[in-house]
Amino acid sequence: MRRAAARLALLALLSLPLATLPLRAAQPSTQPATGEAPSARQKGDRATADQWNFAEEEEAAESWGQIVRSQAVDLVLFAAFTTLALVGFFQKSVRLQLVTLASSVVYMGLYKSQLISIVNVYGLLSGNLPIFKYNLVFYLFGGFTLVSTVLWGRLYCGRICAFGAMTQLMDRIVPARLRFEVPKAFDRRAAYVKYAFLGGALLYFFATGDLLFYRYVEPFWMFTRQGTVVMWIGLATLLVATVFIRNLYCRFLCPVGAFLALLSNLTVFRITRWSECKTCKICEKTCEWGAIRGPTIVASECVRCDDCERLYLDQQKCPHWLILKKKGGVAYMAPVYSPTAHSP
Repeated sequence: MRRAAARLALLALLSLPLATLPLRAAQPSTQPATGEAPSARQKGDRATADQWNFAEEEEAAESWGQIVRSQAVDLVLFAAFTTLALVGFFQKSVRLQLVTLASSVVYMGLYKSQLISIVNVYGLLSGNLPIFKYNLVFYLFGGFTLVSTVLWGRLYCGRICAFGAMTQLMDRIVPARLRFEVPKAFDRRAAYVKYAFLGGALLYFFATGDLLFYRYVEPFWMFTRQGTVVMWIGLATLLVATVFIRNLYCRFLCPVGAFLALLSNLTVFRITRWSECKTCKICEKTCEWGAIRGPTIVASECVRCDDCERLYLDQQKCPHWLILKKKGGVAYMAPVYSPTAHSP
C-alpha cells in the first residue's frame, strides 16, 4: 500500500508543471495589451507573419516644375506661334498674315499634327478630356481657340487652323481665272450644310461611340499621313474642287467651323461699320468668305481675314474718308493704310 501511494504522489508531482501553464502560452499573441509597447518577441512574430507580403512601393510625386520642364519646348513654340498670329491680326499686316498661315501649316500641321477636331467637340460635350498636367499645350490651344472666338470671332479658322491656312495659301497661288464664283443665293444656303455635318457627326458619335468616324468628315488626318486609299482619293477630290471654289471645305463643310460659328455669335469685339456701308459694296465684293451681306457682317461666317478692315483704314479707297475729305474736314483720322506698304 505504501508503495502504491508513493507512486501516485510521484506522478502528481511530475504532472504539476504542465497543468499550471496558462492556455495562451501555447498560443502566443502578437498584439500587445492596451497601453503596452510590443515586446521583441512580438515584433519578431509579427515580421514572421508578414514575411510573404510585398512591401508597397511609393512613387515620388512629380513636381509642377518637372512637369512644365518636360513640356517646355512645346509651350514656348505655341506661345511664339500665337503671339505671331495676334500681332499680325492687330496690325492688319498682309505680310504677317501670310507668315502666320505658312507657320500654321508647318508647325500646327506638319510638326504637331494638332488641330481642333470634331473629336475635341465630342470630348468637351461628354467631359472626356485628357489629364490636364500632362497636356498643357492641348488645354492652352483649346482655351485660346474658345477665348479668341468669343472676343473676336472665328480667328482660329482665319489663321490658326493648318488645313484652312493651306487652302488660303493655295488661293494665293491659283490663277484667279480658274475660280468659280458661287452665286450669292446658293452661297447663303450652302453655308448651312456645315451645321448639318456637325449635327450628324455628333448624333453618330453619341449613338455609336465611334471616334474614328471623324476621318470621313474631316481631312485633318492628312497631316499624320495615315489614311486609306478611299480617304486619300476623297482628299484629292476635295483639294481639286478647292482650286475652283475657294475655301470650299471651310465655308460649307467643316463641322468644327460650324461649332465655332455658333460660338462666334457671342463675339465681343465686332468689326466697326461706317454709315456709308449701307450703300457701299466695295467690302462685300472683296470678302472671300461671303460674310458681308449689305450693311451687315454675319459674325458666324466671318473669319477675321482683315480684308475689309484694311479697306476701312485706306483713306484713298474707303468712301467714308473720301466723303469726309469732300466736306472739308476729318473728324477722326484713322491710321493711313497703304496696301503696297504691307504686301510681301
